[in-house]
Amino acid sequence: MKRAPNKIIKQMQKTDAQLISDYLKGQGPAFACLVERHLKGTYNFVWRIVGNQEEAQDITQETFVKTWQNLKKYRASQNFRTWLFCIARNTAIDWLRKKKNFVFSDFQDEEGNNILTEKLADPSPLPDELLVRAENQNILDEALNQLSPIYREVLVLRFNDHFSFKEIASVLKKPTNTVKSRHRRALIALKKILTN
Repeated sequence: MKRAPNKIIKQMQKTDAQLISDYLKGQGPAFACLVERHLKGTYNFVWRIVGNQEEAQDITQETFVKTWQNLKKYRASQNFRTWLFCIARNTAIDWLRKKKNFVFSDFQDEEGNNILTEKLADPSPLPDELLVRAENQNILDEALNQLSPIYREVLVLRFNDHFSFKEIASVLKKPTNTVKSRHRRALIALKKILTN
């Protein structure tokens, strides 16, 4: 069995910011390391938005092309993963708009408010054990796919990608309180779906 060269091992041990710096200085393999590091998470996030494997692959590829094209615009003060997921989200939303496979009226108003849902919803938050009790990942995936896209993306970023509310706000370009509110509403809606 061949051992990986020390150069590759050293590349993989670098932070995202170091890899970006190396790439911008002309070290091409540094970007490949970034892609390898973030490919699975980005694909999973995109797949949760669009719900189709082939389309998620195409959008993920387009996301990394856009990331590569805009890498000079990346600010080292930003979290790279948050910045990347922002690009992925925008790319997926653009794709959905072009495809028009869902109506953007599902988004309600700018803040995601829906009077009917708010009046009918159980105000108690979804207990973590309800998610654990879901028989398998397919049931949970099916339930998530029934949520409005604005609620689904908040839950995916929070529970799958372990983003903080502040990081989610950065990805979605929304105030933190709006993200928290959407998170609460998403949990209420998910609870209703899973208990029916």
